[in-house]
This record gives sequence, structure tokens and C-alpha cells, in this order.
Amino acid sequence: MKILVPVKRVVDYNIRVRVKADGSGVDLANVKMSMNPFDEIAVEEAMRLKEAGVATEVIAVSCGVVACQETLRTAMAIGADRSVLVETDIELQPLAVAKLLAAVAKKEAPQLIILGKQAIDDDANQTGQMLAALLGWPQATFASKVAIGDGKATVTREVDGGLETLEISLPAVVTTDLRLNEPRYATLPNIMKAKKKPMEIVKPAELGVDVAPRLTTVSVAEPPRRSAGIKVANVAALIDKLRNEARVIA
Repeated sequence: MKILVPVKRVVDYNIRVRVKADGSGVDLANVKMSMNPFDEIAVEEAMRLKEAGVATEVIAVSCGVVACQETLRTAMAIGADRSVLVETDIELQPLAVAKLLAAVAKKEAPQLIILGKQAIDDDANQTGQMLAALLGWPQATFASKVAIGDGKATVTREVDGGLETLEISLPAVVTTDLRLNEPRYATLPNIMKAKKKPMEIVKPAELGVDVAPRLTTVSVAEPPRRSAGIKVANVAALIDKLRNEARVIA
């Protein structure tokens, strides 16, 4: 079984994001970038399926600028067999990414696509669902457990009321949640080996996909700072402030 794992290059989760002075976007100058944490979980799950003998090949794919090669090398250091970079300098939105991934999937013909449920930069939580719709494949989102067998995937996902277990036919799209696994660290020997693993670079035009943005960012602003808390003398004073200042009670 062949598994396709999309990975995204994002600002490292330990870095405090800064907004540009003109409010046009996020300042990425000299900022540490890394693989989206949810995608790290997806790569780890693909590797566990391969180690269990379920999968025979794991292919990492990323869409974006040349620097995304670093993210793909990280995925291959974790264990992916090879990678595909859809290189473009255009800012990619979820639908464009889904179309690019669908084109790559049609070319590679995987039996399973597993990716993070969302990216920590835009928190869109759209790409996996759009990808499944474009391919016409069944999908299971927010997976906290995945089992493959007999041409089907059994996926346990967390919902508001507890756990829900779905059985879907392969090929399928699965998006990962935080509780699915704990990603391994790439060892130095595997990092060196990843440099020799094959990486294919293609352009969106070669895949026949128009990635022109459909949305325009009007402005980006940091959230307002929280005001300092205050102490009140008694319950009556608290209720008065909640009613007349905060206006959260009638």
C-alpha cells in the first residue's frame, strides 16, 4: 500500500508571531520555520503503518516555496521514502493546495492520504476535506486512532460526546488529531540519509492547476491586549461590574 503524506512549512510553534508594521501580514523575516505539528503526527502514523507491514511506500509532498525542501527532508529523515515538491512563490490558499494534492494523488495513485487536520498558521481546517471531495474519496477527520485492514480503514475520532468510530473504504483521506501519536525525532544518521533520497520538483502548471488566490487579505492585526484584573470588595460589586461594565449579565 502506498501512503501520501502532505506536509506544510509553518512558523515554528515556539516562536511568537509578529505582525508586519503595515498590517499586510505576518513578519517572516529571520523567523524559524518547521513542519506543521499536525503533519508531523501524520508522518509518524504513516511510518508506523509501514513498520507494521501495512504500507510499502511513504511519499511526502509539500506545496510552496523552495525552502519547503527542508520540510520534505525532515519528513524523509523521519522515514518517508521519497518526496514531491510543488514549487510556487504564490501564496497558496486551502482550495489551491487541495487541487495540487489531488493532482499529485492522481499521478501517484496512493491507497491512503494522511495529513494534519489543520495548519497552525491559518487554522483553516479545510484542505483535507476539500481534497477528499475533489478526489471523490471517503474521509475521516480528527483521527485519534487508525487501523488498516481488508481494504478498509477503521478510524476513531473524538467528538463532543466522546469517541466515534468510522469504517471507510480505501482509497481514503484521513486527517490527524493530536492524540493519534507522539512523533519521533529524526536521528542524525537518518538526516544524512535523507539528503540522498529522491525529491521530485514540479510546477503547478505541470499539474494543470491554477493556484491564483481567490481571497484577498484586507489587514492583519494582533489581538487586543487583555486589561489588568481588579479586585472587588464584595459580591454585589462584582455583579454590578458584570452587569454595567462588562455587560455579560442582564
